[in-house]
Amino acid sequence: MSEYMVSVLSLICIESFVALSTYLLLITGQISFGQQAYFGIGAYIGAIWTAMLGLDLSTAILAGAIIAGLVAAGVGLMAFRLGGLYYAIATLAFSELVRQIWINLIYQVPVAGFEVGPKGAEGFKDIRYVIENDISAIQYLGLIALCLGIVLIFFIVLERSRLGLSLRMVENEETAAASVGINPVAYKIAAAAIAGAIAGIGGVLFAHFMTFIDPRNFGVMLGVHSLAYGMIGGLGTFLGPLIGVTIDIGLLESLRVFSGYRMIVFGSLVALILIFRPRGLLDEKTVHRFFQWVRKRLDNPRRGGSLVDDV
Repeated sequence: MSEYMVSVLSLICIESFVALSTYLLLITGQISFGQQAYFGIGAYIGAIWTAMLGLDLSTAILAGAIIAGLVAAGVGLMAFRLGGLYYAIATLAFSELVRQIWINLIYQVPVAGFEVGPKGAEGFKDIRYVIENDISAIQYLGLIALCLGIVLIFFIVLERSRLGLSLRMVENEETAAASVGINPVAYKIAAAAIAGAIAGIGGVLFAHFMTFIDPRNFGVMLGVHSLAYGMIGGLGTFLGPLIGVTIDIGLLESLRVFSGYRMIVFGSLVALILIFRPRGLLDEKTVHRFFQWVRKRLDNPRRGGSLVDDV
């Protein structure tokens, strides 16, 4: 596999963390434009952890997830009572506040004769853990894929659990959910904390993949894209956001002739899908039909027919 392909696959996997983070909030009925804030928190915490404190990457990933998750829970506690458009605006405002903190944060310490640490708008350089530990690009892709696999296992369990059902009930009808003993705000805060932790993991991995982070990496467009990934791929399953990321980075990267028009192509694609499939390519109805078809095939494997015919 070429270095270029490894780099593209690594970026797809890393962006998938932000996409899944936003998706988890979407299935509770909340639109967030601010998941890039937790992605950035994870990136800076991870960079400080390894480059400045000299600790290992595995604990950096854990620290980034925990701190980003706690911050997300705190923001959710304050903002979820707003609901709807007000919550979306609050998340956007918070993300910009965090980005301004990175722009103005200057804190460096001497490491091996060099000043290392965040330097305001100039960013955070010399995040060299991967290089210093002779981790190859393909090995690092394996680490990213392992972390993403663990997150995907969590979503598989979630979609078959009482918690997952409760989150979708909160999205569909908060009053009905409350009538059966579900506290909508508590479930939303829990979802926000988990979503923040997932974004934080992606941020740590991103910082060590790039070896340099800039406050501009965590701007509003990352939040818009992460939201669009779920809307493109579909909200019926956690695979939807992964499809959205693959279409954005993978497909458009392979068609480099459109690189100068990426935002036009991507925006047009989002608009078309929202018009014809408001819940995305893999919406709840499509996923339900697919599993119905699978069950029928398992019950009667010799029976002919297509997925459409069975439904």
